[in-house]
Amino acid sequence: MKVTLHEVAKVVGAKNSISDFDDVPLRQAEFDSRKIEAGDLFVPLKGARDGHDFIETAFANGAAAVLSEKKLDDSRPYLWVDDCLTAFQVLAQYYLEKMRVDVIAVTGSNGKTTTKDMIADILASTYKTYKTQGNYNNEIGLPYTVLHMPDDTEKIVLEMGQDRLGDIALLSNLAHPHIAVVTLIGEAHLEFFGSREKIAEGKMQITQGMDGHGILLAPADKIINPFLPDNQKVIRFGPDADIYVTELEEHKDFLTFATNFLEEKVTLPVTGKYNAANAMIAAYVGKLLNVSEEKIIAALSDLQLTRNRTEWKKAANGADILSDVYNANPTAMRLILETFSAIAGNEGGKKIAVLADMKELGPDSVQMHTDLITSLNPDVLDTVIFYGDDIADLAQLASQIFPLGKVYYFKKTKDQDQFEELLKRIKEILQPEDQILLKGSNSMNLGQVVEFLEAD
Repeated sequence: MKVTLHEVAKVVGAKNSISDFDDVPLRQAEFDSRKIEAGDLFVPLKGARDGHDFIETAFANGAAAVLSEKKLDDSRPYLWVDDCLTAFQVLAQYYLEKMRVDVIAVTGSNGKTTTKDMIADILASTYKTYKTQGNYNNEIGLPYTVLHMPDDTEKIVLEMGQDRLGDIALLSNLAHPHIAVVTLIGEAHLEFFGSREKIAEGKMQITQGMDGHGILLAPADKIINPFLPDNQKVIRFGPDADIYVTELEEHKDFLTFATNFLEEKVTLPVTGKYNAANAMIAAYVGKLLNVSEEKIIAALSDLQLTRNRTEWKKAANGADILSDVYNANPTAMRLILETFSAIAGNEGGKKIAVLADMKELGPDSVQMHTDLITSLNPDVLDTVIFYGDDIADLAQLASQIFPLGKVYYFKKTKDQDQFEELLKRIKEILQPEDQILLKGSNSMNLGQVVEFLEAD
């Protein structure tokens, strides 16, 4: 960070006098005392443990100063504030303004991490670019990302997530994006929002921190129309919209497509037609920021995505694994099943789908699982394995349309977790020529199934 102790004290409104402390440069801001190095600012946040309990550890590890909501001994540099998280956020907001970095913000029920990665890869071909690392996309992760960007950063791509209405408004007002992207309005966190309309309202709050001269890229989905800003330029994407995908061809390990604004076709080293839409959005952001078409196409052809998104892997016995185990909602589940079904199978091999519960869907969760029956085609899928609680009715319905012995269900309830039986059954069924899809919410631990298949 290019900030000093006295500068930060002024920004966060420290209530104590810091004039007796040297105005030293601060290296980085950390909320984990174990990561503190010489010259860092320690930010004690309240979680499972109160970060204030680790102030001594932070100083012992070399902290130059700490934030604190409590009055401390004046013998060591500290900044007394009302709320450490708020001070952390205010400091990040100030730092973005000070460094004059262009902010590109990305949200959406599906595809936001992939689109963030794509945009960052494209911009990195031309600018010093930094992006949200992992899933640091909330009220703590976003300021942490900002305060850890390299000093020479020109563009920063910030992912914005939401669990409750108002989450994205806070992040947008903190980051003041120049370009905002909403990838898709789906059903993620429906349990907390109650309806897709409320989800749309929350996602569209990404424009709240924009200054009137920004650009919003949003889907041509009428559900967002009531929430479109009057003071920003809006670009809609999708069929017959401002920008759209054409000539899409899906293959097992890659896809190709054209757009109505690029002269050349794009080859993307990932599967899933939804990724063509994500790449189109990223390409358009690149065009807006004057990245050449040649560099846009080259960046997309050499794409490196964040782990645990849609990814082909190999089982120890040679079978192909399509792993999409980071998260799940009905829209994402339908899309990956559509992609998996459309990809050509291996000669002599089966197509097997392992589907687990989708979490945070609210009171209609069971019905939303059951509605996925239209995405399960017994003419394409040989075997379907279900794991969870809310997915039980879907398993029962599938057993009525698939041949006998081609549908399996394993419980995950408070009383019974048949995870080991699930692993055993998959191992018995999966053959070297097969393709297997795994999709479910992260808490269902299908990532462990992938690791089991790779290692066994």
